[in-house]
Amino acid sequence: MEIRYPIIPTEIVVHLGAPNEAAKNITVPFQEYIKNVASNEIYPNWPKEAIKANILAQISFALNRIYNEWYPSQGYSFDITSDPIYDQAFNENSQFFENISQIVDDIFNNYIVSGNQVQPLFATYCDGKLTKCNGLSQWGTVDLANEGKNYEEILKYYYGDNIKIIENAPVEPNIMTYPGFPLRIGVIGDYVRTLNLQLNRISQNYPAIPKIKEEGVYFTVDTEEAVKKFQEIFNLPITGIVDKATWYKIKYIYNAVKKIADLYSEGISIDDVKLLFKKQLQINDVDYSIRTLNYMLNVISYFNNNILFLDLTGEKFNEDTKNVVKSFQEEYSIPVTGIVDANTWRSIREAYEQTLNSIPEEYIIYRDEIYPGYFISKGMSGPDVLRLQNFLYIICENTKEIPGVKVTGIFDDLTEQSVKYLQKKFGIEDTGIVGAVTWNNIVELSKNK
Repeated sequence: MEIRYPIIPTEIVVHLGAPNEAAKNITVPFQEYIKNVASNEIYPNWPKEAIKANILAQISFALNRIYNEWYPSQGYSFDITSDPIYDQAFNENSQFFENISQIVDDIFNNYIVSGNQVQPLFATYCDGKLTKCNGLSQWGTVDLANEGKNYEEILKYYYGDNIKIIENAPVEPNIMTYPGFPLRIGVIGDYVRTLNLQLNRISQNYPAIPKIKEEGVYFTVDTEEAVKKFQEIFNLPITGIVDKATWYKIKYIYNAVKKIADLYSEGISIDDVKLLFKKQLQINDVDYSIRTLNYMLNVISYFNNNILFLDLTGEKFNEDTKNVVKSFQEEYSIPVTGIVDANTWRSIREAYEQTLNSIPEEYIIYRDEIYPGYFISKGMSGPDVLRLQNFLYIICENTKEIPGVKVTGIFDDLTEQSVKYLQKKFGIEDTGIVGAVTWNNIVELSKNK
């Protein structure tokens, strides 16, 4: 599984003042930011190992703020402030010391972590003369370097023997974690897994929030109930839908209960940030999710003559899939790459939903057979569940091989058992949750007499 490790952002947005102070924001290259902070906080004539230790602490502090979206999660439009009371000393018009700049260029994409945690260490520090703190003493690093200690030994002296230095982290544009669309019942993906994990951790401190039984990738009735209770507790509109405001409020409370901005943080583990889905799908990829992709593209292209229709099948991303993707991208003014990245996948989802809402009158008799566009699971109710149960009832009548079904419009235990039975029959993971592939197989089986 891929791990979502922190990146080194190409740029950082700095607020030139205290958090609530009316001051401008400026965007600067991350390396330039660290050079500025280092040139304002330490001296160029210090021993090289002391300078390196200080710069690594400064990098880790700044990355902790960025990785955990400390300020955006509180509604601010910047990554960090220039006020050393809250963050680090930054002066917009500072000159950089040459030797400090050279060291920053060498190590700007390295940072400190503690134990098996993933997030950059909240490496607190102070000057060690005018102020004292639990973290690194800047002047103290000079004494330790003069004693012959290297930068790693200096850092371990202050932050403990279990720290380690992550080297050569990737440098990429910083992207906000909000997925760009509301999360609601029936959605699937790594965003939902993150949401489930965070809500369950928050519930340890706020027991009124019900536990989500399956911390998986599905937004189920359990997730919706937890979201509603969270929204009630924190005075948000009680919708059960995770919009941008709810997403960042959850992130802020999660950071608070885990004490992310703390030297002795509970921390984020590797298991917390495992990615279960590929970031993008492209030619020759083989993945179960490609079957869903193919199904949705088939529906969209069938009703849109401007998009190539090739009747895609299977779970391999072949040339046909690539050509249809390129045709879709061209139609929707997306860079024509033939690769399904997050932006293309989001556009496919939106186009699929639009297609369902605008099916021509002559095809309306087939509307019930088309997948509703979201995952259906136990506890849900409504006309789409009713449609599913009608197909299951026909299968039950024709074959007698599923446990059974009551056509009530409520996804109950019996419906789940029947779905699981059929998923095994189809060679699909028997989750009991109905996505595009399970839906299509059920519809096709119901047509067999």
